[in-house]
Amino acid sequence: MPEDAYKYLFDLALILISTKIFGLFTRRAHLPQVVGALIAGLIFGPIGFGLLHETDFLTQLSEIGVIVMMFTAGMETDIKDLKNTGKAGFVVALIGVIVPLGGGTLLGMLFTPEGAASTSMIENIFIGTILTATSVSITVETLTELGKLNCKVGNTILAAALIDDVLGLIVLTVVTSFGGGEENIGIVLLKILLFFVFVALVALLGRKFFTWYEGRTKRNLRRYPILAFVVCLIMAYLAEEVFGVSDIIGAFSAGMIIGSTPKSEYVASKFAPLSYLLLTPIFFANIGIKVVIPDMTVSLVIFTVLLIIIAIVTKLIGCGFGAKIMKFTNKESVQVGIGMVCRGEVALIVANKGVAMGIMPPLFFGPIIIMIVACTIFTPIALKMAFREKNKPAVLVGANGEVIQECEPESPITKRLEKKRKLEELSHHEMEKLYMEEKGDEHSKKP
Repeated sequence: MPEDAYKYLFDLALILISTKIFGLFTRRAHLPQVVGALIAGLIFGPIGFGLLHETDFLTQLSEIGVIVMMFTAGMETDIKDLKNTGKAGFVVALIGVIVPLGGGTLLGMLFTPEGAASTSMIENIFIGTILTATSVSITVETLTELGKLNCKVGNTILAAALIDDVLGLIVLTVVTSFGGGEENIGIVLLKILLFFVFVALVALLGRKFFTWYEGRTKRNLRRYPILAFVVCLIMAYLAEEVFGVSDIIGAFSAGMIIGSTPKSEYVASKFAPLSYLLLTPIFFANIGIKVVIPDMTVSLVIFTVLLIIIAIVTKLIGCGFGAKIMKFTNKESVQVGIGMVCRGEVALIVANKGVAMGIMPPLFFGPIIIMIVACTIFTPIALKMAFREKNKPAVLVGANGEVIQECEPESPITKRLEKKRKLEELSHHEMEKLYMEEKGDEHSKKP
């Protein structure tokens, strides 16, 4: 047996403890805990102490991790919420995807750092794709602290972030499908179309199956997470192997399907510990391990600065302009734009997929991590400044001239967010007890 046959056990232990410690530090600094996981990978990886190195085991485990993360994100994306977000959220999200996509593509076309020579348009577009998705975890915390989460601006930011994740993944689907470069445009577009038809069919049949299965199993809850994970893995596999679409798109689609079925919240609660305890730390630490700092040449430093500027400015302009089109005041438009600046795990997931497919140089990991940290620092500071009010709270004037208070009752999205937070605090036993009580109430209401 090889000398280092059990080295993976030490690697796992070091990753889990270091990501937790650094995650607590970054949380106290009001940064996402995933930043701490990245820092842990950097410090203990090849560019730091050299205790951790990229291995097939870590790579495959991190791939499972990203599939579970996207599956969970899909379960948290309620299709009803998407339908009820209204024009404002959609317009803000749409322009907030188009402008960063164009800005990142333009950066790739006009400035390519040394060591990352690119002549492919798809590689330039991929840089823009990384900038499309918004991470609102920091924004939500800041708005909650300011008491603005349930206000017009807060509701619009949450709705737009929900939609732009979906739009960003659609862009990723198209870009990665063309990234293979082996098939003609017609076949690629046909495969993408067939994939979405396939997702719609699975959604229809899956909802009927799980509804029927719920009636059959009565109070046995343990089988649902297993069945849901099987659906996730199969859809991830078929997306990549049959339709030429990224596996994470298949996992996200599976999550949206499971999210619309009975007991979806219970299923989500079972995946949270798996992701939190093992898979998420490994995925983000593995990205930190991949970063090559010695390649940060002068030209790459310039590229990093430009990437940060474009990441901030394009979301600010794109989402702010979308808000302005929807009759928001100048101040509210700026607030919406700032709230959508923050990037996070989705940008890293997309970047990781780009490297795996060979359409993004690995040395771009450094600039992307720096960009994400810069955006997460910028967002709460800028939001607090944007919401600073010397006078009375702003009001919204309706179409008939009536005055509407800025803060409104909780939207479905904010209610869902609050419920998710409460469920995350419940133990396994409490979760099952709560679920059974809710089902009991439902049955008692039936005639």
